[in-house]
This record gives sequence, structure tokens and C-alpha cells, in this order.
Amino acid sequence: MRVTFLGTGAAGGVPLFGCRCVACERARLEPAFVRRPCSALIESGNTRILLDAGLTDLHERFAPGDLDAIVLTHFHPDHVQGLFHLRWGVGARLAVYGPPDSEGCADLYKHPGVLEFHALAKFEPLSIGALTLTPVPLIHSKVTFGYAIESSTGSRFAYLTDTLGLPPRTETFLTDWQPQGLALDCSFPPRDDPKNHNDWTTAVAVIDKVKPQRAWLTHISHTLDAWLLDTGASLPRAVIAMDGDRVDLQAASDRPVSQ
Repeated sequence: MRVTFLGTGAAGGVPLFGCRCVACERARLEPAFVRRPCSALIESGNTRILLDAGLTDLHERFAPGDLDAIVLTHFHPDHVQGLFHLRWGVGARLAVYGPPDSEGCADLYKHPGVLEFHALAKFEPLSIGALTLTPVPLIHSKVTFGYAIESSTGSRFAYLTDTLGLPPRTETFLTDWQPQGLALDCSFPPRDDPKNHNDWTTAVAVIDKVKPQRAWLTHISHTLDAWLLDTGASLPRAVIAMDGDRVDLQAASDRPVSQ
């Protein structure tokens, strides 16, 4: 299984419009530090699934037939805004799976175009080609799923954004499931009262509970980037994901390899 982080940014991205903090100025000078809307491409064999659709150039990145499906964590705009243009394409229908949110986002349900929306149920696996995805509920301001993703060879990767901690059943499921890799929301530096998203302290606690072989922090804001630059903080089993990073999980017993 291969995971490519197409975007690792929180809402607003990095650089943030109008901000002159050290992280935003660095990203303006060095494109490698730009953070686009949080999303990932999951590949195994000939199967390709896009997790979240916040990138606004999806119609340019992917040709018809490139994707087997799009799977959404939730319907906040920074995770679905790329669908608003993509839907007006022509040709075969494209399956879009997500949590059972009756409101969705704006008029996507009313005018889906080539998109075919399907609601998933928590803890009920979905098989798409060589991949099986199990939706796990998260804690956020809108109904949100993370995904426990397993390849036909037994590779296991969990993708958890947006969330503040984990519900008890999700934590138990993932701890028992034992993922090789974990992509986890870490939007902010340590805070006294984080809301809707993990801060550094909460993310560390989740990693310590689930105990993946390796973790990647994503959905990162400019404030976390600036704090990391100031403090040099790091974690022994976690990587600060960057746009374009790739993770290869070769087999159930192998450790993931970053590229």
C-alpha cells in the first residue's frame, strides 16, 4: 500500500492569507513548506482512492478513470471544495463515499453531476478493489469518520482527521487493530482548551494509546509550524507530514518507509 499526502494543511493552509508569522513567511519563500487542504491518495495494486477532496484542482490532477472512488472524512468546505468543479465534468459516474450527513455541503447533493454519493456506516467495512476501509467515528463539530485501511496483502494504515481525541470505541478498535501507520490530526501547538482538533498534547496521547509502528501528523496550521520552528519539538515515533510525502507499507509485518 502507498499513501501520498497531497495536502497537510488545516483550514486556511500555510501560508495563511495576510499572516506574517515566521511559518507563513517561510512558506512564501520556500514552496516545499506550503500546506494545501488536507487530503491523501491511497494506492494498492491497480486501486486508487482519494481521501478528501479539498484540493480545488482535482479536475486537473486526475483524468477520468484515474480514481476508483473518493472517500470523505466529512463535509466541511476545506475537505470537499474540489467537488464543486469536478461534478460538472462529463462521462462515467464517480463514486463518493462519506459519513451519513443529511446536510452535506451546500448543494452537492442537489446537483451532484457526475458524482454518485453513498453514505457509510460506522464500523461497517467497505471494499474497493484491493483495499478495505472501515469507517471509525471521530470527535468533531460535524459528523466525521476516520478510516482504518487494509490492503489485500495485510498492510494497515489509519487516517484520522479532523478530531479532538478519539471516542472510546474507536480507540479500542484501533488499538486492537494495530496499524502499521497512522496519519493523525495535529492542528495546534499545546493549548489549555483545544476545540475540534488535536493540539500537540492530545495528538501525543492518541499515539501513545494506539501505538502504531509510525505516525504522521497532518492537518497542520501555521501556528503549529511556527511553534515547531521556535521549539524544535519532535516525537520519537512521529513525522511532521509535508505535502507530497509518500509512505510505503510493503507487507503486514514490514515497517512503513517514508520517501
